[in-house]
Amino acid sequence: MKRNLSMLVDFYELTMANGLLDCPYKDTIVYFDMFFRNVPENGGFAIMAGLDQLIEYINNINFTDEDIEYIRSFKIFDEKFIKFLSDFKFTCDVWAIPEGTPIFPHEPIVTVRGPAVQALLIETVLLLTINHQSLIATKANRIVRAAQGRTVMEFGARRSHGYDSAVYGSRAAYIGGCDSTSNLEAARRFNIPPAGTMAHSWIQMFDDEYSAFKAYAEKYPNSCLLLVDTYNTLKSGIPNAIKVFNEVIVPKGYRPLGIRIDSGDITYLTKKARKMLDQAGFPDCMIIVSNSLDEYLIRDMLVQGARVDGFGVGERLITASAEPVFGGVYKLSAIEDKSGRIIPKIKISDNISKLTIPGFKKTWRLFDRDSGKAIADLITLHDEVVDESKPYELFDPIHTWKRKTVDSFIARKLQRKIFDKGVQVYTSPSCEDIRKYCLQQIDTLWEEVLRFENPHNYYVDLSQPLWDLRHELINEHKF
Repeated sequence: MKRNLSMLVDFYELTMANGLLDCPYKDTIVYFDMFFRNVPENGGFAIMAGLDQLIEYINNINFTDEDIEYIRSFKIFDEKFIKFLSDFKFTCDVWAIPEGTPIFPHEPIVTVRGPAVQALLIETVLLLTINHQSLIATKANRIVRAAQGRTVMEFGARRSHGYDSAVYGSRAAYIGGCDSTSNLEAARRFNIPPAGTMAHSWIQMFDDEYSAFKAYAEKYPNSCLLLVDTYNTLKSGIPNAIKVFNEVIVPKGYRPLGIRIDSGDITYLTKKARKMLDQAGFPDCMIIVSNSLDEYLIRDMLVQGARVDGFGVGERLITASAEPVFGGVYKLSAIEDKSGRIIPKIKISDNISKLTIPGFKKTWRLFDRDSGKAIADLITLHDEVVDESKPYELFDPIHTWKRKTVDSFIARKLQRKIFDKGVQVYTSPSCEDIRKYCLQQIDTLWEEVLRFENPHNYYVDLSQPLWDLRHELINEHKF
Protein backbone atom coordinates (compact mmCIF):
# COMPACT_ATOMS: atom_id res chain seq x y z
CA MET A 1 0.00 0.00 0.00
CA LYS A 2 1.59 3.27 -1.11
CA ARG A 3 1.87 5.96 1.52
CA ASN A 4 3.53 9.34 1.37
CA LEU A 5 5.34 9.86 4.66
CA SER A 6 7.63 12.61 3.41
CA MET A 7 6.60 14.99 6.19
CA LEU A 8 7.33 12.44 8.90
CA VAL A 9 10.64 14.10 9.73
CA ASP A 10 12.07 15.69 12.84
CA PHE A 11 12.22 19.46 12.51
CA TYR A 12 15.99 19.56 12.93
CA GLU A 13 16.39 17.51 9.76
CA LEU A 14 14.84 20.38 7.83
CA THR A 15 16.88 23.07 9.58
CA MET A 16 20.15 21.18 8.97
CA ALA A 17 19.26 20.43 5.37
CA ASN A 18 18.34 24.08 4.76
CA GLY A 19 21.65 25.19 6.29
CA LEU A 20 23.70 22.76 4.22
CA LEU A 21 22.52 24.34 0.97
CA ASP A 22 24.39 27.53 1.97
CA CYS A 23 27.68 25.96 2.92
CA PRO A 24 30.53 24.20 1.11
CA TYR A 25 29.19 20.79 2.16
CA LYS A 26 25.95 21.03 0.21
CA ASP A 27 27.14 18.52 -2.42
CA THR A 28 29.16 16.36 -0.05
CA ILE A 29 28.58 12.63 -0.26
CA VAL A 30 28.11 11.19 3.23
CA TYR A 31 27.88 7.75 4.79
CA PHE A 32 25.44 7.05 7.60
CA ASP A 33 25.07 3.81 9.56
CA MET A 34 22.05 2.64 11.50
CA PHE A 35 22.98 0.35 14.38
CA PHE A 36 21.76 -0.44 17.86
CA ARG A 37 23.65 -0.56 21.13
CA ASN A 38 21.86 -3.11 23.33
CA VAL A 39 19.69 -6.18 22.77
CA PRO A 40 16.27 -5.71 24.40
CA GLU A 41 15.83 -7.44 27.76
CA ASN A 42 19.56 -8.28 27.80
CA GLY A 43 18.93 -11.05 25.29
CA GLY A 44 21.56 -12.70 23.14
CA PHE A 45 20.46 -11.26 19.79
CA ALA A 46 17.77 -9.27 17.97
CA ILE A 47 15.86 -9.87 14.73
CA MET A 48 16.08 -7.47 11.78
CA ALA A 49 12.64 -6.38 10.54
CA GLY A 50 10.91 -3.44 8.85
CA LEU A 51 13.05 -3.22 5.71
CA ASP A 52 10.15 -3.65 3.29
CA GLN A 53 8.32 -0.67 4.81
CA LEU A 54 11.52 1.40 4.61
CA ILE A 55 11.76 0.55 0.91
CA GLU A 56 8.14 1.56 0.41
CA TYR A 57 8.75 4.87 2.16
CA ILE A 58 11.84 5.73 0.12
CA ASN A 59 10.10 4.90 -3.14
CA ASN A 60 7.28 7.31 -2.31
CA ILE A 61 9.06 10.37 -0.95
CA ASN A 62 7.32 13.34 -2.55
CA PHE A 63 6.66 16.74 -0.98
CA THR A 64 3.21 17.90 -2.09
CA ASP A 65 2.11 21.48 -2.65
CA GLU A 66 0.36 21.35 0.72
CA ASP A 67 3.58 20.12 2.39
CA ILE A 68 5.58 22.89 0.75
CA GLU A 69 3.20 25.61 1.86
CA TYR A 70 3.28 24.35 5.43
CA ILE A 71 7.09 24.38 5.45
CA ARG A 72 7.17 27.82 3.89
CA SER A 73 4.84 29.12 6.61
CA PHE A 74 7.64 28.92 9.21
CA LYS A 75 9.42 31.75 7.32
CA ILE A 76 12.89 30.45 8.25
CA PHE A 77 13.60 28.33 5.18
CA ASP A 78 15.23 29.69 2.04
CA GLU A 79 13.27 29.59 -1.20
CA LYS A 80 16.01 27.55 -2.84
CA PHE A 81 15.48 24.94 -0.10
CA ILE A 82 11.75 25.09 -0.71
CA LYS A 83 12.42 24.47 -4.40
CA PHE A 84 14.80 21.63 -3.51
CA LEU A 85 12.00 19.94 -1.58
CA SER A 86 9.51 20.58 -4.39
CA ASP A 87 11.83 18.83 -6.84
CA PHE A 88 13.09 16.22 -4.37
CA LYS A 89 14.43 13.02 -5.86
CA PHE A 90 16.15 10.36 -3.79
CA THR A 91 19.49 9.34 -5.34
CA CYS A 92 21.29 7.63 -2.46
CA ASP A 93 22.73 4.13 -2.29
CA VAL A 94 21.33 1.98 0.53
CA TRP A 95 22.57 -1.30 1.92
CA ALA A 96 20.76 -3.31 4.61
CA ILE A 97 20.79 -6.63 6.38
CA PRO A 98 17.80 -8.70 5.15
CA GLU A 99 14.75 -9.05 7.34
CA GLY A 100 14.68 -12.09 9.58
CA THR A 101 18.46 -12.08 10.15
CA PRO A 102 19.74 -12.26 13.74
CA ILE A 103 21.56 -8.99 14.42
CA PHE A 104 23.91 -7.81 17.15
CA PRO A 105 24.89 -4.50 18.77
CA HIS A 106 27.12 -1.97 17.00
CA GLU A 107 27.14 -3.61 13.56
CA PRO A 108 25.69 -1.55 10.68
CA ILE A 109 22.24 -2.91 9.84
CA VAL A 110 21.44 -0.12 7.34
CA THR A 111 24.02 2.01 5.52
CA VAL A 112 23.12 5.08 3.45
CA ARG A 113 25.52 6.76 1.01
CA GLY A 114 24.55 9.88 -0.88
CA PRO A 115 24.16 13.65 -0.81
CA ALA A 116 24.11 14.92 2.76
CA VAL A 117 20.75 16.67 2.51
CA GLN A 118 19.02 13.50 1.31
CA ALA A 119 20.68 11.26 3.88
CA LEU A 120 19.54 13.59 6.66
CA LEU A 121 15.90 13.72 5.58
CA ILE A 122 15.24 9.98 5.81
CA GLU A 123 16.55 9.53 9.36
CA THR A 124 13.26 9.61 11.25
CA VAL A 125 11.30 7.10 9.20
CA LEU A 126 14.33 4.85 8.79
CA LEU A 127 14.76 4.65 12.55
CA LEU A 128 11.13 4.34 13.58
CA THR A 129 10.44 1.65 10.97
CA ILE A 130 13.41 -0.59 11.72
CA ASN A 131 13.31 0.08 15.48
CA HIS A 132 9.65 -0.81 15.89
CA GLN A 133 9.49 -3.96 13.82
CA SER A 134 12.87 -5.26 15.01
CA LEU A 135 11.69 -4.82 18.60
CA ILE A 136 8.47 -6.78 18.05
CA ALA A 137 10.11 -9.49 15.94
CA THR A 138 12.71 -9.97 18.67
CA LYS A 139 10.07 -10.25 21.40
CA ALA A 140 7.97 -12.60 19.29
CA ASN A 141 10.91 -14.90 18.73
CA ARG A 142 11.60 -15.12 22.45
CA ILE A 143 7.97 -16.11 23.03
CA VAL A 144 7.98 -18.63 20.19
CA ARG A 145 11.13 -20.28 21.53
CA ALA A 146 9.60 -20.47 25.01
CA ALA A 147 6.58 -22.28 23.53
CA GLN A 148 8.84 -25.16 22.41
CA GLY A 149 7.11 -25.93 19.14
CA ARG A 150 3.55 -25.22 20.26
CA THR A 151 1.50 -22.82 18.19
CA VAL A 152 1.69 -19.13 19.07
CA MET A 153 -1.05 -16.74 17.95
CA GLU A 154 -0.52 -12.97 18.02
CA PHE A 155 -3.56 -11.43 19.74
CA GLY A 156 -2.31 -7.90 20.43
CA ALA A 157 -4.14 -5.46 18.14
CA ARG A 158 -6.43 -3.94 20.77
CA ARG A 159 -3.50 -3.23 23.13
CA SER A 160 -1.09 -1.85 20.54
CA HIS A 161 0.02 1.78 20.38
CA GLY A 162 -2.09 2.85 17.43
CA TYR A 163 -3.22 1.53 14.07
CA ASP A 164 0.17 1.20 12.40
CA SER A 165 1.63 -0.39 15.52
CA ALA A 166 -1.07 -3.06 15.35
CA VAL A 167 -0.66 -3.81 11.66
CA TYR A 168 3.12 -3.69 11.39
CA GLY A 169 3.48 -5.26 14.82
CA SER A 170 1.54 -8.26 13.54
CA ARG A 171 3.86 -8.43 10.54
CA ALA A 172 6.93 -8.32 12.75
CA ALA A 173 5.50 -10.94 15.12
CA TYR A 174 4.94 -13.29 12.18
CA ILE A 175 8.51 -12.73 10.98
CA GLY A 176 9.69 -13.55 14.51
CA GLY A 177 7.92 -16.91 14.39
CA CYS A 178 4.27 -16.47 15.42
CA ASP A 179 1.95 -18.76 13.48
CA SER A 180 -1.04 -16.46 13.03
CA THR A 181 -2.65 -13.16 13.99
CA SER A 182 -6.06 -12.03 15.18
CA ASN A 183 -5.57 -8.78 13.19
CA LEU A 184 -7.47 -9.26 9.94
CA GLU A 185 -5.98 -6.19 8.25
CA ALA A 186 -2.47 -7.52 8.86
CA ALA A 187 -3.55 -10.99 7.78
CA ARG A 188 -4.88 -9.66 4.48
CA ARG A 189 -2.05 -7.26 3.77
CA PHE A 190 0.81 -9.65 4.54
CA ASN A 191 -0.83 -13.02 3.87
CA ILE A 192 -0.60 -14.12 7.51
CA PRO A 193 -2.95 -16.91 8.65
CA PRO A 194 -5.78 -15.36 10.70
CA ALA A 195 -6.92 -16.87 14.00
CA GLY A 196 -9.67 -16.26 16.53
CA THR A 197 -12.97 -17.65 17.81
CA MET A 198 -15.16 -15.98 20.42
CA ALA A 199 -15.10 -13.53 23.33
CA HIS A 200 -16.78 -13.79 26.72
CA SER A 201 -19.45 -11.40 25.46
CA TRP A 202 -20.76 -14.10 23.09
CA ILE A 203 -21.46 -16.38 26.03
CA GLN A 204 -22.88 -13.60 28.20
CA MET A 205 -25.45 -12.66 25.53
CA PHE A 206 -27.16 -16.06 25.84
CA ASP A 207 -29.37 -17.24 28.67
CA ASP A 208 -26.79 -19.80 29.71
CA GLU A 209 -23.34 -21.10 28.78
CA TYR A 210 -24.61 -24.32 27.23
CA SER A 211 -26.88 -22.43 24.81
CA ALA A 212 -24.01 -20.16 23.79
CA PHE A 213 -21.72 -23.12 23.11
CA LYS A 214 -24.45 -24.99 21.23
CA ALA A 215 -25.22 -22.04 18.96
CA TYR A 216 -21.56 -21.55 18.14
CA ALA A 217 -20.98 -25.24 17.48
CA GLU A 218 -23.95 -25.42 15.13
CA LYS A 219 -22.57 -22.47 13.17
CA TYR A 220 -18.95 -23.68 13.05
CA PRO A 221 -18.99 -27.47 13.48
CA ASN A 222 -15.71 -28.03 11.63
CA SER A 223 -13.71 -25.42 13.56
CA CYS A 224 -15.30 -25.31 16.98
CA LEU A 225 -13.08 -23.85 19.72
CA LEU A 226 -14.93 -22.81 22.86
CA LEU A 227 -13.94 -20.27 25.54
CA VAL A 228 -14.60 -22.10 28.81
CA ASP A 229 -13.71 -19.69 31.64
CA THR A 230 -16.60 -17.20 31.59
CA TYR A 231 -18.22 -18.61 34.73
CA ASN A 232 -16.36 -21.62 36.14
CA THR A 233 -13.82 -23.45 34.00
CA LEU A 234 -13.95 -26.90 35.63
CA LYS A 235 -17.51 -27.02 36.98
CA SER A 236 -19.30 -25.31 34.10
CA GLY A 237 -17.18 -24.44 31.06
CA ILE A 238 -15.53 -27.76 30.26
CA PRO A 239 -18.58 -29.94 31.13
CA ASN A 240 -20.77 -27.80 28.88
CA ALA A 241 -18.18 -27.91 26.11
CA ILE A 242 -18.00 -31.72 26.30
CA LYS A 243 -21.78 -31.92 26.22
CA VAL A 244 -21.94 -29.78 23.09
CA PHE A 245 -19.12 -31.73 21.44
CA ASN A 246 -21.12 -34.93 21.93
CA GLU A 247 -24.50 -33.48 20.97
CA VAL A 248 -23.52 -31.26 18.01
CA ILE A 249 -19.99 -31.78 16.71
CA VAL A 250 -19.66 -35.58 16.71
CA PRO A 251 -23.10 -36.30 15.20
CA LYS A 252 -22.21 -34.01 12.28
CA GLY A 253 -19.09 -36.10 11.61
CA TYR A 254 -16.53 -33.62 12.98
CA ARG A 255 -14.12 -33.46 15.89
CA PRO A 256 -13.89 -30.46 18.23
CA LEU A 257 -10.98 -28.15 17.52
CA GLY A 258 -10.37 -27.16 21.12
CA ILE A 259 -11.06 -25.08 24.19
CA ARG A 260 -9.51 -21.82 25.35
CA ILE A 261 -8.75 -20.79 28.93
CA ASP A 262 -8.20 -17.08 29.56
CA SER A 263 -7.99 -16.75 33.34
CA GLY A 264 -7.16 -18.46 36.60
CA ASP A 265 -4.26 -20.73 37.46
CA ILE A 266 -3.72 -21.81 33.90
CA THR A 267 -1.19 -24.55 34.69
CA TYR A 268 -3.56 -26.20 37.15
CA LEU A 269 -6.61 -25.74 34.96
CA THR A 270 -4.96 -27.20 31.86
CA LYS A 271 -3.93 -30.33 33.73
CA LYS A 272 -7.50 -30.86 34.94
CA ALA A 273 -8.93 -29.93 31.53
CA ARG A 274 -6.72 -32.43 29.73
CA LYS A 275 -7.85 -35.23 32.04
CA MET A 276 -11.53 -34.33 31.60
CA LEU A 277 -11.29 -34.12 27.81
CA ASP A 278 -9.37 -37.38 27.53
CA GLN A 279 -11.85 -39.21 29.72
CA ALA A 280 -14.69 -37.85 27.58
CA GLY A 281 -13.09 -39.30 24.45
CA PHE A 282 -11.52 -36.11 23.09
CA PRO A 283 -7.74 -36.58 23.42
CA ASP A 284 -7.34 -34.69 20.13
CA CYS A 285 -9.14 -31.59 21.47
CA MET A 286 -6.55 -28.81 21.79
CA ILE A 287 -6.12 -26.63 24.86
CA ILE A 288 -5.33 -23.02 23.98
CA VAL A 289 -4.46 -20.49 26.67
CA SER A 290 -4.20 -16.71 26.82
CA ASN A 291 -4.13 -13.90 29.45
CA SER A 292 -1.16 -11.49 29.52
CA LEU A 293 1.41 -14.13 28.59
CA ASP A 294 5.08 -13.66 27.84
CA GLU A 295 8.09 -15.93 27.40
CA TYR A 296 8.74 -16.23 31.13
CA LEU A 297 5.18 -17.23 32.04
CA ILE A 298 5.06 -19.67 29.13
CA ARG A 299 8.37 -21.22 30.13
CA ASP A 300 7.31 -21.59 33.76
CA MET A 301 3.94 -23.09 32.84
CA LEU A 302 5.59 -25.74 30.71
CA VAL A 303 8.20 -26.51 33.37
CA GLN A 304 5.32 -27.04 35.82
CA GLY A 305 3.64 -29.49 33.48
CA ALA A 306 0.90 -27.37 31.92
CA ARG A 307 -0.99 -29.27 29.22
CA VAL A 308 -1.08 -26.64 26.50
CA ASP A 309 -1.23 -26.97 22.72
CA GLY A 310 -1.12 -23.30 21.84
CA PHE A 311 -0.76 -19.79 23.22
CA GLY A 312 -2.58 -16.57 22.37
CA VAL A 313 -0.20 -13.74 23.22
CA GLY A 314 -1.27 -10.12 23.12
CA GLU A 315 -0.26 -7.05 25.08
CA ARG A 316 3.19 -8.13 26.23
CA LEU A 317 4.13 -9.05 22.67
CA ILE A 318 2.66 -6.20 20.63
CA THR A 319 4.02 -3.58 23.05
CA ALA A 320 7.20 -5.46 24.03
CA SER A 321 6.21 -4.24 27.48
CA ALA A 322 9.25 -5.53 29.38
CA GLU A 323 11.51 -3.20 27.37
CA PRO A 324 9.50 -1.22 24.82
CA VAL A 325 12.41 0.56 23.11
CA PHE A 326 14.77 -0.71 20.44
CA GLY A 327 17.63 1.75 20.65
CA GLY A 328 18.65 2.00 17.02
CA VAL A 329 20.58 5.16 16.09
CA TYR A 330 21.69 6.76 12.82
CA LYS A 331 25.21 8.16 12.84
CA LEU A 332 27.57 9.73 10.32
CA SER A 333 30.54 7.42 9.67
CA ALA A 334 32.33 9.02 6.70
CA ILE A 335 32.27 11.68 4.01
CA GLU A 336 33.55 11.50 0.47
CA ASP A 337 35.53 14.30 -1.15
CA LYS A 338 35.28 15.32 -4.81
CA SER A 339 38.06 12.95 -5.79
CA GLY A 340 36.16 9.99 -4.32
CA ARG A 341 38.42 9.63 -1.29
CA ILE A 342 36.51 8.37 1.75
CA ILE A 343 37.28 10.35 4.91
CA PRO A 344 36.24 8.48 8.08
CA LYS A 345 34.37 10.30 10.85
CA ILE A 346 33.94 9.34 14.48
CA LYS A 347 31.78 10.38 17.43
CA ILE A 348 33.66 10.19 20.73
CA SER A 349 31.93 9.98 24.09
CA ASP A 350 32.81 9.44 27.73
CA ASN A 351 30.30 6.60 27.51
CA ILE A 352 32.21 3.88 25.65
CA SER A 353 29.01 2.35 24.28
CA LYS A 354 28.39 5.60 22.35
CA LEU A 355 31.77 5.55 20.63
CA THR A 356 31.02 5.03 16.93
CA ILE A 357 32.84 2.90 14.38
CA PRO A 358 34.19 5.13 11.59
CA GLY A 359 34.41 4.59 7.87
CA PHE A 360 32.56 2.84 5.06
CA LYS A 361 32.29 -0.73 6.25
CA LYS A 362 31.12 -4.26 5.53
CA THR A 363 29.79 -6.76 8.06
CA TRP A 364 30.54 -10.46 7.71
CA ARG A 365 29.19 -13.50 9.52
CA LEU A 366 31.65 -16.32 9.95
CA PHE A 367 30.16 -19.82 10.03
CA ASP A 368 31.88 -23.03 11.06
CA ARG A 369 32.25 -25.06 7.87
CA ASP A 370 31.46 -28.37 9.61
CA SER A 371 28.62 -27.52 12.00
CA GLY A 372 27.12 -24.55 10.13
CA LYS A 373 26.98 -22.61 13.39
CA ALA A 374 27.80 -18.89 13.51
CA ILE A 375 31.22 -18.23 15.06
CA ALA A 376 31.22 -14.42 15.20
CA ASP A 377 30.45 -11.31 13.18
CA LEU A 378 33.28 -9.26 11.75
CA ILE A 379 33.17 -5.61 10.69
CA THR A 380 35.79 -4.61 8.12
CA LEU A 381 36.54 -1.65 5.91
CA HIS A 382 34.57 -1.77 2.67
CA ASP A 383 37.51 -2.83 0.51
CA GLU A 384 38.77 -5.61 2.78
CA VAL A 385 38.34 -9.23 1.71
CA VAL A 386 38.08 -12.10 4.18
CA ASP A 387 40.02 -15.02 2.71
CA GLU A 388 38.30 -18.28 3.68
CA SER A 389 41.32 -20.31 2.57
CA LYS A 390 43.52 -18.93 5.36
CA PRO A 391 43.20 -18.87 9.17
CA TYR A 392 41.77 -15.59 10.48
CA GLU A 393 42.52 -14.08 13.88
CA LEU A 394 39.55 -12.55 15.66
CA PHE A 395 39.97 -10.31 18.69
CA ASP A 396 37.69 -8.50 21.10
CA PRO A 397 37.71 -4.79 20.06
CA ILE A 398 37.70 -3.67 23.72
CA HIS A 399 39.54 -6.46 25.52
CA THR A 400 42.07 -6.91 22.75
CA TRP A 401 44.02 -9.66 24.52
CA LYS A 402 41.04 -11.97 23.93
CA ARG A 403 41.93 -13.55 20.60
CA LYS A 404 40.88 -16.59 18.63
CA THR A 405 42.17 -17.94 15.34
CA VAL A 406 39.51 -19.61 13.19
CA ASP A 407 39.93 -21.83 10.18
CA SER A 408 37.59 -24.04 8.17
CA PHE A 409 35.02 -21.25 8.09
CA ILE A 410 32.66 -19.65 5.60
CA ALA A 411 32.45 -15.82 5.51
CA ARG A 412 29.20 -14.28 4.27
CA LYS A 413 28.54 -10.58 3.80
CA LEU A 414 25.40 -9.64 5.72
CA GLN A 415 24.27 -6.46 3.97
CA ARG A 416 22.58 -6.46 0.56
CA LYS A 417 22.32 -3.49 -1.75
CA ILE A 418 18.77 -2.15 -1.65
CA PHE A 419 18.98 1.09 -3.67
CA ASP A 420 21.51 2.04 -6.31
CA LYS A 421 21.50 5.82 -6.88
CA GLY A 422 17.92 5.93 -5.69
CA VAL A 423 16.69 3.02 -7.82
CA GLN A 424 15.44 -0.06 -5.98
CA VAL A 425 17.56 -3.08 -6.90
CA TYR A 426 16.34 -5.50 -4.22
CA THR A 427 13.07 -7.43 -4.11
CA SER A 428 11.72 -8.17 -0.66
CA PRO A 429 10.68 -11.77 0.01
CA SER A 430 7.17 -12.55 1.20
CA CYS A 431 6.48 -12.47 4.94
CA GLU A 432 6.20 -16.24 4.91
CA ASP A 433 9.62 -16.61 3.28
CA ILE A 434 11.15 -14.09 5.70
CA ARG A 435 9.68 -16.06 8.62
CA LYS A 436 11.15 -19.32 7.32
CA TYR A 437 14.51 -17.65 6.75
CA CYS A 438 14.43 -16.19 10.27
CA LEU A 439 13.87 -19.59 11.88
CA GLN A 440 16.63 -21.11 9.73
CA GLN A 441 19.09 -18.40 10.70
CA ILE A 442 18.32 -18.69 14.40
CA ASP A 443 19.17 -22.37 14.08
CA THR A 444 22.73 -21.30 13.18
CA LEU A 445 23.17 -19.76 16.66
CA TRP A 446 24.56 -21.82 19.52
CA GLU A 447 22.07 -22.70 22.28
CA GLU A 448 24.07 -20.61 24.73
CA VAL A 449 23.25 -17.48 22.68
CA LEU A 450 19.54 -18.34 22.85
CA ARG A 451 19.25 -18.20 26.64
CA PHE A 452 16.80 -15.64 28.03
CA GLU A 453 18.99 -14.84 31.03
CA ASN A 454 22.74 -14.33 30.87
CA PRO A 455 23.16 -15.46 27.27
CA HIS A 456 26.59 -16.16 25.87
CA ASN A 457 28.18 -12.98 24.49
CA TYR A 458 28.20 -13.35 20.73
CA TYR A 459 31.23 -11.46 19.46
CA VAL A 460 31.10 -8.63 16.95
CA ASP A 461 34.74 -7.97 16.18
CA LEU A 462 36.60 -5.38 14.15
CA SER A 463 39.26 -6.20 11.59
CA GLN A 464 42.76 -5.05 12.48
CA PRO A 465 42.75 -2.23 9.85
CA LEU A 466 39.38 -0.95 11.10
CA TRP A 467 40.46 -1.15 14.75
CA ASP A 468 43.64 0.76 13.88
CA LEU A 469 41.64 3.44 12.05
CA ARG A 470 39.28 3.87 14.96
CA HIS A 471 42.09 4.37 17.47
CA GLU A 472 43.95 6.68 15.14
CA LEU A 473 40.89 8.95 15.06
CA ILE A 474 40.46 8.72 18.82
CA ASN A 475 44.06 9.85 19.30
CA GLU A 476 43.58 12.70 16.83
CA HIS A 477 40.74 14.07 18.96
CA LYS A 478 42.48 13.91 22.32
CA PHE A 479 42.46 17.15 24.31
